[in-house]
Amino acid sequence: MAKIGKRTRAARESVAGKENIAVEEAVSIVKSNASAKFDETIEIAVNLGVDPRHADQMVRGKVSLPNGTGKEVRVAVFARGDKAEQATAAGADIVGAEDLMESIQGGKIDFDRCIATPDMMPIVGRLGKILGPRNLMPNPKVGTVTPDVAAAVEAAKGGEVQFKVEKAGVVHAGIGKASFDEAKLIENVRAFVDAVAKAKPAGAKGSYMQRVSLSSTMGPGVSVDISSALAAPEQATAAE
Repeated sequence: MAKIGKRTRAARESVAGKENIAVEEAVSIVKSNASAKFDETIEIAVNLGVDPRHADQMVRGKVSLPNGTGKEVRVAVFARGDKAEQATAAGADIVGAEDLMESIQGGKIDFDRCIATPDMMPIVGRLGKILGPRNLMPNPKVGTVTPDVAAAVEAAKGGEVQFKVEKAGVVHAGIGKASFDEAKLIENVRAFVDAVAKAKPAGAKGSYMQRVSLSSTMGPGVSVDISSALAAPEQATAAE
C-alpha cells in the first residue's frame, strides 16, 4: 500500500467529517489545500437526480462565469469566406472546412471548443464519432452551431463553460484557479450551480440537485450546502 504524504494527509483531515458546509467555507478549504507547484484548477461536481438515458432527462447548457475560468481555451471553427474571416478576427485558433475535417480525421485535435456555421454541419457531421465522445461536437443548443461565429468565439475565450450530464447523472466543470480570490470563486460557483438549476429538464422526478462538491486538481472533495451555492436564496426551490 502506497504511503500517504503529509500534505495529502493534512488535506484529508481538513475535510474529514465536514458535510454540506457553506460555500464560503468550502472555497476557503479547497483553496488552502491547493498546494501543488502549479496553479490548480478548482473543480465543481453536481450530482443530479436524472437518468440521461432518457431524452426528457438530459441536462446540458452553458454559462458565462463572471470571473472566467483562468484557462486559455483553444477554439476551432468550421467556416468559409466572410465567416471564416470573422472567426479569425475574433481570436479563433484554427479555422477551416474540409482541411480541418481531414486534420481531425488524422488524429489532430488540438482545441478545447469546436464551433461551426450551420452550412458546415454536413462536413462536421462526418466527425460525430470522433468529436462526440470528447464532448466537442458543435450543437445549436449550446450556441456552437451559429451564424454569429465571432460572438461564439469571444464567449468561449471569455470564460463561457458548457456542461452536459454524464451517464452517472453528474455534471462537472472547472470554475476557476486556486490563485483566484475567494470572492471570485464563490461568484463562479453560484453562477454555475444556478445555470444547472435552471437547466432542470421536464422529465426530472423527485429531488433534482442532490449534491454539490468542490475540489482542486490534487485535493480532496468538499461537500457544499446546495442552498448556499445557489445564486440567491429564493432560487433554492430549484433544487427540490
